[in-house]
Amino acid sequence: MRVYVPLTLPGLAEAYKTGELGAGPFVAYAVTPALREWYLSDDIEELEYAALNRAALASLRLLAAEPEAPRRRVVVAVDVPDRDASADPDRGLDPAALGEVRVSGAVALAKAASVHVDADDAEADVRAAAEALPAADGGDDDAQFVVDGAEDHELLWFATQEIPNLVGREG
Repeated sequence: MRVYVPLTLPGLAEAYKTGELGAGPFVAYAVTPALREWYLSDDIEELEYAALNRAALASLRLLAAEPEAPRRRVVVAVDVPDRDASADPDRGLDPAALGEVRVSGAVALAKAASVHVDADDAEADVRAAAEALPAADGGDDDAQFVVDGAEDHELLWFATQEIPNLVGREG
């Protein structure tokens, strides 16, 4: 199963240093039955893109909790055995949990397929979105508009061999 792991640049640097994505269990995003139902598509590429975007939103939430982290969303795509990733059936219909899976154990960063990171020019919008998250979660439509502004930026695709350069840019 392809899962999308939300991180920050410092989180990616830590994964690079330890060679592991999370100690497990940890939250990632994937094409789950609930995501399929919500997205109303059978196109696997569209569904994986939706899961990637769910992980990007989770990365934004991590950034909101890490004010010192560079304002760039980070998502690592990695394949894990199906048995190692499971969706919580009790949260399947919760809009906040769409596509969410729990990965049971540590995953070697070497197994990653790709890394997706915001371009430098997204930083101002990502910063504003991270600051607006609490108000957006509270139902503020203007704040939600700001959060959606970060989603207007496509994450750039990077090969795993480029991780040292990505984390070297961290600061």
